[in-house]
Amino acid sequence: MSLDVPTALLERAESGEITDAEFVECVRTSLPYAWEVVSRVAGELQTGTAEFADNEVAPPDETARGQLLRALASDAIRGGLERHFGVKLAFQNCHRVAAFPLAAVGGDTYSRFISPRNQLLNQSPELRNC
Repeated sequence: MSLDVPTALLERAESGEITDAEFVECVRTSLPYAWEVVSRVAGELQTGTAEFADNEVAPPDETARGQLLRALASDAIRGGLERHFGVKLAFQNCHRVAAFPLAAVGGDTYSRFISPRNQLLNQSPELRNC
């Protein structure tokens, strides 16, 4: 299961729409490691001067790795995080998450980061099974 959905939130979802804030709060409490990584890179992007901010530290354990994979593999979760933090997320391997300004999408740096070439160059034997 990807998210731990409180009964009240599930009932509201069954009867109609929920807000982005409700959804993002569910993500934050359900996937705390993924939340920490995404919030950190989004914060670094907003406070720094680099073209993007990324995480290159592998998750501490399989539970954390699973949270990150679930968060970034789900269009709804990833989209909710992107809207909440006002960034575009890019993902490589089992842990390399980058936050880009929305205006960077389609630009050279973003396009290089998400390219097949860069994906191949970002591989290593240690990450083979991540």
